[in-house]
Amino acid sequence: MTIDWANFTLFPSLVGGLMIGSAAALFLFFNGRIAGISGIVGGLLRPASGDIGWRLAFIAGMVSAPLVYGWVLPLPGIHISADMPTLVIAGLLVGIGTRYGSGCTSGHGVCGLSRRSPRSLVATLAFMFAGFVTVYIARHMFA
Repeated sequence: MTIDWANFTLFPSLVGGLMIGSAAALFLFFNGRIAGISGIVGGLLRPASGDIGWRLAFIAGMVSAPLVYGWVLPLPGIHISADMPTLVIAGLLVGIGTRYGSGCTSGHGVCGLSRRSPRSLVATLAFMFAGFVTVYIARHMFA
């Protein structure tokens, strides 16, 4: 394994990680809720009384943050090399996985690990292992 030093972004990545961790900790402290995206979005499908407002505000913040960033600095280019059916199938598989895994990477990887949740540790290890295997297969067996 080698590091692409020309594109290595230590400080922006560090600052971004600190911001995500701080936001998740503050969200848990003030709301008593885990900042897992699949749980927040999934809660809109069967919302409890008084539960819709904060969920919509959280999603609105996620959608508006890149727009605000784009006003200040140029957004990086986006290149998607997959076709629409592949993207739809991938999205459905991710949705199914988050239901079976009782959460997504943000819920388990950021929030669960920081709370020392054994279930989140197993889930995060499974996410990472599946990602490693997928990249290996895609790059070395089908390339």
